[in-house]
Amino acid sequence: MKTISPEMQVFMDYLHQKKLKLTPHRELILEHFIGNEGHRSVDDIYRVVREQDPRVGYTTVYRTMKLLVDSGLAREIDLADGMTRYEHLYNRQHHDHMICMQCGSSIEFYNAHIEALQDAASEQLGFRVTDHRLQIYGLCKSCCD
Repeated sequence: MKTISPEMQVFMDYLHQKKLKLTPHRELILEHFIGNEGHRSVDDIYRVVREQDPRVGYTTVYRTMKLLVDSGLAREIDLADGMTRYEHLYNRQHHDHMICMQCGSSIEFYNAHIEALQDAASEQLGFRVTDHRLQIYGLCKSCCD
């Protein structure tokens, strides 16, 4: 019997709740996504998945990534180049991004002081945070030199 990953279980539960089926193509896309870190676009995922199964359509990849976002397994991010990318969300520590406007590179970082300031501001204003993203745009060290 095949062992089911925690991510696959979350996805299967979500699909069942929405009365959707776990198709072989959705399963392939999820397995590829969770097996590869980084910020991946639908185009990136489509190219790789098509190598494994040429019958997978672009629309299937696009819709499956939307399902992964809705199920809490992925997050959409915008790295200021007009292309939506996806990163792992399930069981991952929160982080923020610094994005270079010249070369497009992104740096993931976590700063406890920034998080504490956000928490304090939210509490002061009586605001209950359910999610947040911090993206700082500028020039990376390589592009500044």
